[in-house]
Amino acid sequence: METLHQSMWDLIDRLKEPSLVLKIQTCFGVLPRSNIEYEPSNEKSDLKSLGPVSQDTGQSIDRSHVYESTDGVSPVNGVTALRKSKISTTSTDEVSSGSPKKGQVQGQRKKPSIKEATLGATDAVSSESDSESKDYVVTNRFWYYLFCLGTALGDEIFYASFIPFWFWNIDGAVGRRVVLVWAITMYIGQGIKDIVRWPRPSSPPVFRLQKKWALEYGMPSTHAMVGASIPLSVILYTMDRYQYSITCGVLFAIVWCSVVCISRLYLGMHSVLDIVAGLVLVLLLMIPLIPLVDSMDHFCLTHKHSPFLLTTAAVLMVIYSPSGDRWTPTRGDTTVVLGVSLGVHVGAWTNYHLGTMQEPFPKPTLPHAILWPSYEMMGLMLLRTALGFSCIVATRAICKWASYATLRAVLLGTNKSPNEPSSSRAEVAVELGYKFFTYAAVGFITLYLLPGAFRLLHIERPTFYTEI
Repeated sequence: METLHQSMWDLIDRLKEPSLVLKIQTCFGVLPRSNIEYEPSNEKSDLKSLGPVSQDTGQSIDRSHVYESTDGVSPVNGVTALRKSKISTTSTDEVSSGSPKKGQVQGQRKKPSIKEATLGATDAVSSESDSESKDYVVTNRFWYYLFCLGTALGDEIFYASFIPFWFWNIDGAVGRRVVLVWAITMYIGQGIKDIVRWPRPSSPPVFRLQKKWALEYGMPSTHAMVGASIPLSVILYTMDRYQYSITCGVLFAIVWCSVVCISRLYLGMHSVLDIVAGLVLVLLLMIPLIPLVDSMDHFCLTHKHSPFLLTTAAVLMVIYSPSGDRWTPTRGDTTVVLGVSLGVHVGAWTNYHLGTMQEPFPKPTLPHAILWPSYEMMGLMLLRTALGFSCIVATRAICKWASYATLRAVLLGTNKSPNEPSSSRAEVAVELGYKFFTYAAVGFITLYLLPGAFRLLHIERPTFYTEI
């Protein structure tokens, strides 16, 4: 038994190792810049005149087409260099200070010794390290853009577009259940992060291609949890409502989840253990959640005191959500998720209790055959989407400004940008408060005000108010 216990901890330690993440990055074409050497050149020459030499072939690479692009990706004759700033051969970070040693070309980058590299990798133990490596080269554009897209599938932009689009154009009954699953899994995952407090993979040795979530703890990966829970819940809630190939749906879900998970390793934001723990956790959660969410959705839609109970529960969950030993964006992201979920279900409840949402009579036979949209349906879908997203952007901007200004004036009485990190309790209350109010308003107009406007304009989806 003791041997099994020790073996388990050894496996956990191996899965936590940053070297595994580095191997995955190398496999998909993220390489150290030190693998590309530069020919000696005049100190006053421009970067474009430099000719890197391939270690494999010994041939110089033409740099005549090198440029700095806005997305930080610069092609170098088939090699893509990611930069934080323009490289200079006279930079103090890359050129040895003082007179060059014997045999060393002046202006040439000094490679770190093995001892220096080892010490740097050992000392960088958390994501907040100030000495994170930026010395990497991306050699495959396809993987880079694919995994940037994959990580965006767990970002705010995806939620803000996927959730409204689903309600306006596909199925509201499935949408409400998926939102509940999303909110519960995200709340649990984000809470565990601030309880466990395991840092993200150290950089170096890992190359961190993205720093948006660098301040958060890494265990478990909520990207992996959402990447598995959303497609899986969509399949489970649609398989009895629509006629389609379940095998194709499962394959699509596997590809979706794989791209999201690998993207977090590729970008250097999670260890393999973070990903595995997120997937295992969400699969365990889905067993009780799927039937539970069915019952919860019916209660939230039909109970006369549902908005009061939901609002109270959401506010308490925000207030008592776990917090780490330092400020991180985790609680703010959790508040956004809870606000959206609350707004969506209060909007649906309003439709139901005002009588606009009713079950069709006679009740249709399930599962439905999927109807491919005609040109007219496609046009209405695009019109709903364009008008709806425009209203959501405007609502978010107005509510963010109004709620932040109001809360700031009441609690602190000073001006401060809502994008600045919060430290004091009052500042944290302002941040969480304006995010909660703003995204609850976004969820509410998505389910109540905008479908009503579509109905007045005669561009509504015919079955929207029958999906209970």
